[in-house]
Amino acid sequence: MNILITGGAGFIGSHTCVALLEAGHSVVVADNLCNSSAAALERVRQITGKELLFYQIDVTAAALVEGIFKKHRFDGVIHFAGLKAVGESVEQPLEYYYNNTVSTMVLAAACRKYGVKRFVFSSSATVYGENEVPFVETMALRPAANPYGRTKAMSEQILSDAARAEPGWAVALLRYFNPVGAHESGLIGEAPTGVPNNLMPYITQVARGKLAKLRIFGDDYPTIDGTGVRDYIHVCDLAEGHLRALEGLRPGVHRYNLGTGRGTSVLQLVKAFEKANGLKLPCEIAARRPGDIAESYADVSKAERELGWKARRDLVQMCRDAWRFEQGAEI
Repeated sequence: MNILITGGAGFIGSHTCVALLEAGHSVVVADNLCNSSAAALERVRQITGKELLFYQIDVTAAALVEGIFKKHRFDGVIHFAGLKAVGESVEQPLEYYYNNTVSTMVLAAACRKYGVKRFVFSSSATVYGENEVPFVETMALRPAANPYGRTKAMSEQILSDAARAEPGWAVALLRYFNPVGAHESGLIGEAPTGVPNNLMPYITQVARGKLAKLRIFGDDYPTIDGTGVRDYIHVCDLAEGHLRALEGLRPGVHRYNLGTGRGTSVLQLVKAFEKANGLKLPCEIAARRPGDIAESYADVSKAERELGWKARRDLVQMCRDAWRFEQGAEI
């Protein structure tokens, strides 16, 4: 298949490019590089020994997106492009609503016009909000905690309504949890611009000395040790989940959790990183971040049952791979 990947130069996007290319598919990437680098795509080529095409565009620009659809015949779209920081979304709600929902509508309209009926959407566990864990796909969505989660829920609704109106559309809404780690080569990984919003790159940058200490946001949650609990999944497992969803798509709208099914607290992850890599991290407790919830982890039985997919890599491998990437060349 020939697949358009929006946000393909980003953390999850670049690893998914590797998974698709290694599975024999062709890849075209559209990315505005606002939080990524074209160097990641060069490294995708290096890892796979295969070529891909890249367009530096903003996916909210309908004319530019249509220009790509005119040049290429696509069998499907994987839509990663979007702003993704929970705390930032509380501070900049208009930017998040515009970027994340408009890009989804622009892509869906282009797919309708050019007859592309296979659509995989990068959603998030944040759509569940304050639900009882583990989160199950049949739960009512409660993304009220932050605008980021609401943009994901809105985009899911947009695509669900579009699929109902377009016979033959096959849509996968992938609600994934907390991707960490890096490709085993150490060539691609999570390389945010500025101070990281996600925990693992914050940890690795502290370990490397780029940041002075790790700030842990909140130690008074009703969890095992007071810190937030999340379902950390290796990014390569997550990329393979996108491949399985794309190849196994059938008409209709299908929702899948992609995680490990296990909750790990912030402090447990820090200790796992220290043990896996023989390091000690300076830490301090800070106030809770707005929009964060206490616990988030997945029931992943549906993805295993319907897609034949299951996360294979453990927490130790996540920590070692993330540190290997951090120690390597910059992207």
